[in-house]
Order: sequence, then structure tokens, then C-alpha cells
Amino acid sequence: MINKQFVKTKMPALFNFVKQQPFLFRVAKGVDRRLSARAYAKLNTDKKGYTQDEVQHLLNLAKAQGLFDYGWYSANQCRVFTCEQEAFEDYLAKGAFSCVNPSPAFDTELYYKCNTDIYLQGEQALIHYINHGKAEGRMSPPATPKWHPKAIETTADGEATEHKIAMCFHVFYGEFIDYYCQSLDKFPQSVDVFVSVSSEELVAKAQTQFAACSKVNQVKVKVVPNHGRNFGPMLVEFAQDLQAYDLFCHMHSKKSLYSGRAQTQWADYLGEYLLNDQHVIKQVLNHFRDSPKTGIYYPTSFWMMPNWVNHWLKNKPHAQKMAKEWGVELAEDFLAYPAGGMFWARPNALKQLLDKQYQYDDFPAEPLPNDGSELHALERMLGLLAEKNGYKQLFYYPTTGQFTFDDSFILAQYVNSQEGVRNQLSGFDHISFDVFDTLVRRRYFVPDYAKLLLGKSLVSQGVVNDAHEFVAQRNQAEFEVRKAKNFVGDVTIFETYSQLASQLGWPESQAKAFADQEFAYDLDMIEPKDEMVDLFNELLLKGKQITVASDTYYTQDQVALMLAKVGLSVGYELLVSSELGKRKDNGTLWQHIKASLPEGKTFIHVGDNAVADAQIAGDFGLQNFHILNPLDKWHAAGWAHPFKGELSTNETQILKWGPLVSDFGRFPFLGE
Repeated sequence: MINKQFVKTKMPALFNFVKQQPFLFRVAKGVDRRLSARAYAKLNTDKKGYTQDEVQHLLNLAKAQGLFDYGWYSANQCRVFTCEQEAFEDYLAKGAFSCVNPSPAFDTELYYKCNTDIYLQGEQALIHYINHGKAEGRMSPPATPKWHPKAIETTADGEATEHKIAMCFHVFYGEFIDYYCQSLDKFPQSVDVFVSVSSEELVAKAQTQFAACSKVNQVKVKVVPNHGRNFGPMLVEFAQDLQAYDLFCHMHSKKSLYSGRAQTQWADYLGEYLLNDQHVIKQVLNHFRDSPKTGIYYPTSFWMMPNWVNHWLKNKPHAQKMAKEWGVELAEDFLAYPAGGMFWARPNALKQLLDKQYQYDDFPAEPLPNDGSELHALERMLGLLAEKNGYKQLFYYPTTGQFTFDDSFILAQYVNSQEGVRNQLSGFDHISFDVFDTLVRRRYFVPDYAKLLLGKSLVSQGVVNDAHEFVAQRNQAEFEVRKAKNFVGDVTIFETYSQLASQLGWPESQAKAFADQEFAYDLDMIEPKDEMVDLFNELLLKGKQITVASDTYYTQDQVALMLAKVGLSVGYELLVSSELGKRKDNGTLWQHIKASLPEGKTFIHVGDNAVADAQIAGDFGLQNFHILNPLDKWHAAGWAHPFKGELSTNETQILKWGPLVSDFGRFPFLGE
């Protein structure tokens, strides 16, 4: 139990936090539930892989080193434990896959991120540090949560609210049936179970084990083809059934097979906070009772995913058909969605999805890419559909044990400082940088503004009739050149103006002059991203190998002039797609860079494009460091897109908002 007077007198800082969470005290009001470790050991039957003697020994070691704080952990998990040992066992279990911290002195997430070998081996962070990491001199940073949600009050008091609930499981790996049954044995109420399995062999196992579970009323099992991943079976086989329930939970067996062993932490994370942790589940069920406008629930995105996990990436084009059918606007590039495709929902919140009749041929066939398909798009559409239908998305944040409607976690990993960026990059031998919105920025932000200024100049000269029409013609000419090359390689600005000259009857000399003039307008607007330029020069002075890589129609000499203008003139290798005929966004430039890397040298790329600079680089096994472009940061502050649609080349809008967006995004992180 959290004793209010003890906390107030002995730990005033903790008390100031806890007193803002009155439900912690309400749960325990008038009841002293503390047990001795010996009494708890008699009651406890779930050893989490450790004997009671081992748990006690590890607890003593952690406390002796100031690495486990019972009161602090209880407060930060917003729950009452029966005794210190139960709290420590809770951390032992969750610390292997979740972003929970045992005390202010140890950050589980950062320990894994600083020591990825430990994560890939599946070792518990704190236990590894106590047994090996400290002696090995591994980094052990203090707990530094990057996100502080706007929490809402929930309760796990008494029995959970009764709902008519359907559990919808898609099982490819049979051992997940055991896990689901074990979790349902603890579930606070009875449920119906709908199971899709990958083979006839799993039918009997699913039917027998779920039917034997005391909390399961009825079981429906279907053998399904390997088509549509987890969404296909749910929608083809069970969509109509699910609409008869108050709530349904959709889960599927998930493993990430790499590094020589199955990585189950992501599945463990989702399973814990969607099904297994009954303290969390009781709050979810009670919240759905108390908040009829909550439509979908899932934990915040898995913390070991890349920073850009909540980005549309390659999936927006695949979502257009659904968006049109459902009347959903696809606005910002970052969004909240159940990454991993597991969630709780009210059927009415996803009514358009569940109402439709599906066949397996409605879904793309295997093999599917790692990203960029209708199924990846559907996953991202779930939260948007619920919101379109007038419902809210509910999230659980394990680090603070809180529920929230606040979706700002989607950018929480982008909280950083210049010093933090310096520390993260300094350990690499070879650092690569993108150019636009990474090292340089445009004064008015909008790339097409240079073209508009040229168009206005050409109107004044009587060369063209309308500046906006000129911008459209110029961009179409670039497209035509790319099309003539079968979209292989890249184009230069001079090739584009040559194409434009052939359409408008200009001589080649005039076309070249206009191309130079567009560049001159753009060069005049180039300004430094000061902190990034400073870091670039610091890394050069430290003797790091530096590469600058850009997908651009500007020539190498033109890009070099832009870099020189912001103070970057020597000491680096410059790779420009228009000259090399290789681009980051199609992977050819990454192939080129990877082939040139010497053995044993560490490499990282820094850039603002979530696909070209981060996702695709990662596909080639290259470490990447994604930063926010100015408009991403603008969105993160809650401001509307000022250059949307027809406003993209509206000069009044550009002059008014462009400098504000550019200045606000000068430093590409939040929290500076």
C-alpha cells in the first residue's frame, strides 16, 4: 500500500507527484493490504521464471545499489501492490519488454537503446546491469521520461464492469494459444472467443484449450489461408459476428525473426497491456463503461520501434480508397494508430469497416513488403475511422501507468537537445547528412516559391502569362523528363528547362538562363539550420568522416554553393542524385553508400525524410537518425498546415507563414 503520511514526510518530491493522483489513495483508502514477503511468497504462484529466493536476492541487490524504489515504482505504476516483493516481481516481468522503470536511478528503455545487444538477447535490463553491465562499464542513465501525458482518471476498484465481449485471435504460432488461455483464466469476466488458425493441426488445440478455460463461454475456430495477414481473417470470417458485441479485442501471434532468435518483446508488450495485466484491463473495461464516446484502446507505440513508427511512411497512397469510402481526411504525416494491429474497440466505432462483406481476394497476396501495402494502410486508418465516427482514442502509457486521450506520444521520441544530438552522433566513425531541412532551410519554407518568383519575373518580361501556371508547367516538364527516362536515375534542373523550352519555343540559351535564375532565387533564400551546422563542423573537427547526400535536381556545384553559404565548404564528400543518377528514395544511393563503407567502421545517416532518409536506409541495414522537418514540428505544436492544397503557392500565405514555419523548425527537435 502507498502510505500517504509516510510518503509525505519521507519523500516530499514523490508526495507532490502522488497527491496529483488521488485515485492511488482512493483505491487503498482505509485498507492496509501490505503483506510480509514471506506471506506474499505463500500466495504467489507466478514466479516469472525466478524462485522466491532468487527474487529476494535480486531485490536486495537492486535496493542496495539504489536501483529499486518500492514507493516510487508504485506511484509511477499508479497501483497498489500487496508488498515490496510483489512490486519488484512486477518490474522483473515487465522490464524485459516494457518501458517501465524501477527507480529514478535507472531508465530501462535507455539501457536497452544504449545496449541493443542486451535487448536482442532478450535479457532483463536491470538484472543484466546488476550482474554484468555495471562491471562492464555500460551506460546506466537515470530515468528520464520524454513524455508527460495529460492523464485521465480511471479505476480498477472492485469487480470490472460486465460487457458482452468477443476476443478475436489470429494464431499462426501455436504457443500463443497457451498465452491467450493463461491470460483469459485471470480475465475479470466471461467472453466469447473467435479464433482463426493457420493449419488443421491447430484447430483441436484451440478448440480444446479455449473450451477448457472457465472464462470462455463459446469458441468458434476457423482454418484460414495465409492471405490478408491478421486483418483478412478477422474481416472475412468474423466481421458480422463481432457487431453483436459491446466490445471486441483483436490480437494475433506476432514474432520478429531476426538476430538469430525470435524477438517476442513487441508481442509481449501488446499482450501485457491488451490482455494479460488485469489491473490495466479492469481500468479499460470500466473506462469503456464510463466514457461511451471512447471507441478504441491500445497502449502507446512500442518503445523500441523507430522514432518514425507513427508516420504514414509509404502507406498514404494505399489508404486513398478507404479514405474516400469512409470520408476520412488524410492530413498530417504523423498519426496515432495501433502499431502492430492489436486493439480493443466498440464495433460502432469501426462500423464502416465491419459492415462490408469481404473475400480474401480483397486483400493483397503474400509475399508482402515490410511496409507499403493496403494492410499497413488499414492499420493506420483504424484510429482515424473511430474519430470520424465521433469516438475518441484511449491510450495507456506504461512508463507512468496512466491512461490518456493525449496522442502527442507520436512525437515524444523527438524530444532532444543539441547536446543530446551531439552525444548520439559522436560515437560513429562516419556520419552522413541530408541537405534540405537538415543542414539548410528556406527562408519562406516552400520549395516552389523560387519557381513562383521566376514566374512573376517572366510575366513582367512578357515571356509567360501567369506565374502560377508557369509553376505548374515547370513541374510537369520535370515529370515528363523523368517519364522519358522510365523514372530511372534522376534529372537536372537544366534537363527540365530544356524540356520546357521545347514546349514553349524558347532557345536553349534562354532555357539555361531561366534555370540559373530559378537557382539564384532559391540560393538567395537559403539559411542555415544553425545547431545542425554547428554539429556538422564539430564532427569534422573531431576527425569524423562526413558525407552529404541529397536527392535533388540541382547540380553538385549548385548544392555546394548552398552549403558554402551556410558555412560548410570543405572536408566532406558530396553525393548528389542528379549527377550520380542514384537516389535515396529508391534505394540506389544507399546501395552505393553501403558498398563504399569500410569494414569495421560505424555509420549513421541524419535526415528529415521519414522514408528516404530513415526507413529505406534502415532497409539496407544502415543506422539512421530521423529529425523533424519544420512542418512536422509545426504540426507537433498543434498548428494547422498553412500551405495546404491551393494555398501551396499562394504568395500572401507564403510570405505570412513561411518565415514562421522556417524559424520554428530551425532546430529539428522538440523541447529545446
